[in-house]
Amino acid sequence: MARRSRHRFLLLLLSYLGVALGYHNVYGFSTPRNHQVVTAIEFQEAILSCKYQKKTSPSRLEWKKLGPSVSFVYYQQAFQGDLKDRAEMLNFSIRIKNVTRKDAGQYRCEVSVPSDQGQNLEEDVIALEVLVAPGVPLCEVPSSALSGTVVELRCQDKEGFPAPEYTWFKNGVHLLENPKSGHKITNISYTMNRKTGTLQFNSVSKLDTGEYFCEARNSVGYHKCPGKQMQVDDLNITGILGAVITVALLILFCGLGACYAQKKGYFAKENSFQKNNSDSKAAKMSECKEGSSVELSKNSKPIPS
Repeated sequence: MARRSRHRFLLLLLSYLGVALGYHNVYGFSTPRNHQVVTAIEFQEAILSCKYQKKTSPSRLEWKKLGPSVSFVYYQQAFQGDLKDRAEMLNFSIRIKNVTRKDAGQYRCEVSVPSDQGQNLEEDVIALEVLVAPGVPLCEVPSSALSGTVVELRCQDKEGFPAPEYTWFKNGVHLLENPKSGHKITNISYTMNRKTGTLQFNSVSKLDTGEYFCEARNSVGYHKCPGKQMQVDDLNITGILGAVITVALLILFCGLGACYAQKKGYFAKENSFQKNNSDSKAAKMSECKEGSSVELSKNSKPIPS
């Protein structure tokens, strides 16, 4: 019994920590390669088989889902939690009718069999891998660009498992990953990364104007994003030069106007008017002060000795 207890403890430790010689990626989890792996497509069915082949009827059968916290899946002859209304027992195995990505992970069946020495516990660990088709990818396509600049288009999907690969289309035509291998490609300055979903033009031209969309695809399915128009225009050198010349002429005319006004003495007359106005205000202030002093002298009485 002590040996079986140690064996069970080691199985639990390996399940929680994922410590083993090799690992197999499951949607959101890692599981040792020596464990049974079941692969299912999302929204289809999956069967988790418990390797119990003895003829003796077990006294207890339980299924648990492993993870940061262990939860019961099948307990006291009834399904628990999320599988309550969409799973059934097939002997000692579980048939999940409508698999979701949340079902992915490690499951353990525990079978207790009566023996001469009491109860004999047998366990089996199964990893459920759920394959998910890509969702509609998020595409970033600039609405406008200048000829000769570097332009990058991006495409990304966060739903698909395994990770999808990406393909770009222009005006409904599939763009080659290696543009130099095509004969009808007018611009071969772009590079496409099917893993990251980027389409980069090293020197975009007016020939690259068009509607672009991206497709994300894996072994389960694919989805496309809506097409977006990108307009490429040449840099308007004539317009820029015209605007610069216009601004320079305005500055020149303003300077000539200021010089003309100064020569005619408009600035001097204005300064003279301001000076006369200031002198007038100062005289009025002086008269007010003198008047106040006279009034005070009339109203003041000598202090009796």
